[in-house]
Amino acid sequence: MRVPAARWLTVAVLAAAPAAAQAPSPPPPPGAAFQPLLADPKEPQFFAAYLWERSPRLAPRLGSVGFGQTFGVVSGRTWQVAVAAAVFSQFNLARPTADLMNTDYRIGLPVTYRRAGLTTRMQLYHQSSHLGDEYMVHANAQRVDLTFEAAELLVSQQLAAWRLYGGGEYVFTHSPADLKPAVLHAGVEYRQRGMLVRFGRLASGRVVAALDAKSFQDRRWDVGWSAITGLELGDSPARGEGGWRWSLLLRAYTGPAPYGEFFRDRVTSLGVGVGLAL
Repeated sequence: MRVPAARWLTVAVLAAAPAAAQAPSPPPPPGAAFQPLLADPKEPQFFAAYLWERSPRLAPRLGSVGFGQTFGVVSGRTWQVAVAAAVFSQFNLARPTADLMNTDYRIGLPVTYRRAGLTTRMQLYHQSSHLGDEYMVHANAQRVDLTFEAAELLVSQQLAAWRLYGGGEYVFTHSPADLKPAVLHAGVEYRQRGMLVRFGRLASGRVVAALDAKSFQDRRWDVGWSAITGLELGDSPARGEGGWRWSLLLRAYTGPAPYGEFFRDRVTSLGVGVGLAL
C-alpha cells in the first residue's frame, strides 16, 4: 500500500483540530499527559498476547509481551516532560522451549503540550533490537544490527468518545546505514462513554477499539495496519482515565513487521491478549 492512506488520515486529524479545539477532554492518566496509543505496537505499555502469525521467518504461533510505561518528571498546567521506557519481546510458541526470537529496547523523552482536547507530543527516542540466542542457534540466523535514534511529533484531538491522531517520525542516526528515515503515523480510537458492565464496587467495563497506521519510507511507504477491540475494565472509584485499568483485547496486524530484527519482513497476525495500565 502506498503513502496516500496514511497521509490522508494524518491530514484529517490536523483539519479537525481547529474546529474542535474547545471540546472538553478527559484528564490525562497518571504519569502521562499524552494518553497512550491503544493500537500502536511500539507504545510503552504492559501487555501479553497470543498471536497466530503468517510471515516468511517468524513462528506460526507467537507469544508477544511488552513491559513499559511513561513517567512524568516535571509538569505545569498545560505541559509535561516525561521518560518513556519499554521492552518488547516475541517468543516461538510453536517450539516446546518457547525460544526468544526478538527483543526491542526503547527509551524516550516525550514533551507534551495539552490545551482543551488538543494534545501535542514531541519525543526523542532510542531503539535497539536483538535476536534471541536460542532462535539464532536453531534457525542459524544472523543478527541485523538495528539501532537508531528518532524524533517524533504527534498531534491528537479528542472528540467526545473518539480520538484522532496524526504525525510522523524522522530517524536521524541509524544502523543499518541504508535505513530510510521517514515514517508517517496516524490513527483513530474509540472509548465508550459510560459503562457497558459493572462488577459491584470492584470494577466497571467499557468497549474500546482502535486502528493505527504507520507508513514507512524504508518499505516504499508500505503501511502497517494495527487494530484492536475489546473490553477495558477500570477501578470504579477512578472511573475516568485514572486508577488501574486492564483489558481483554482482540488484536490484528498486517504490514511491515513491528519486531525490530525482522523489520524488513511482511507479516500478518491475529490474536488475543491482555493489557494493564497503572
